[in-house]
Amino acid sequence: MKEALGIRIQNLSKSFPKRDVIQGLNLNIEPGSFVSIVGPSGCGKSTLLRLIAGLESPTQGELHLSSQAPASFSFVFQEPNLLAWRTVYENVALPFELIESLRQVSEDEKRTRIMDCLRKVKLAESSSLFPHELSGGMKMRVSLARALVSSPRLLLMDEPFAALDENTRFEMQNQLHQLWQSERMTILFVTHSLFESTYLSERILMLKGEGAKLALDYKVELPLERTEDLRTSEVLNRIVRLLSERLRE
Repeated sequence: MKEALGIRIQNLSKSFPKRDVIQGLNLNIEPGSFVSIVGPSGCGKSTLLRLIAGLESPTQGELHLSSQAPASFSFVFQEPNLLAWRTVYENVALPFELIESLRQVSEDEKRTRIMDCLRKVKLAESSSLFPHELSGGMKMRVSLARALVSSPRLLLMDEPFAALDENTRFEMQNQLHQLWQSERMTILFVTHSLFESTYLSERILMLKGEGAKLALDYKVELPLERTEDLRTSEVLNRIVRLLSERLRE
């Protein structure tokens, strides 16, 4: 198994013509950790992910990943962004066409990896379906499988479950946490939900105000095994209340 990626950020700033979105941010993300980023709209959460992914360039400062290999990280957006004319299998196969290092993979290995990822997200029997035949939760599972097929060591997720109904969202949270435990990749997860961030992650970063100021760096001390009983536990809800108070301050 490949080693998970770490992230080192030093004095990172990103400015747009009318405002400074991120200003002088310093941060270290340990390899193999599950870190959630919370905060009000416009505080720089999504911009930070885009900077890490190389989709935006910093105005100043440094951002280092422990590997720069093209297939070393994947990005899961809020919308599944599936190609309507391609089946589930063909959508998951897309990285083998777009990433240079994956184009050399044999057809047999490609099929093995695609079906393995579909099994991980419980969609192996739906590989021949088209996006219009899928529910919202199934579409998000396809997006997750597509992100996993390159065996990324860093998974960037920008509010991936925001549009799902509550039951589907809970199911996807459980599935993601199980995948993280089995794959041991680094996950950086943006969400507006304090409950979701607490339930899923080991560490919560709260950004606030203009310039993405780090208002809180919180270690979540919950059992590694996240169960349904934990969702309604007093210890989890106490953490959520604490985070809510800090967000209102």
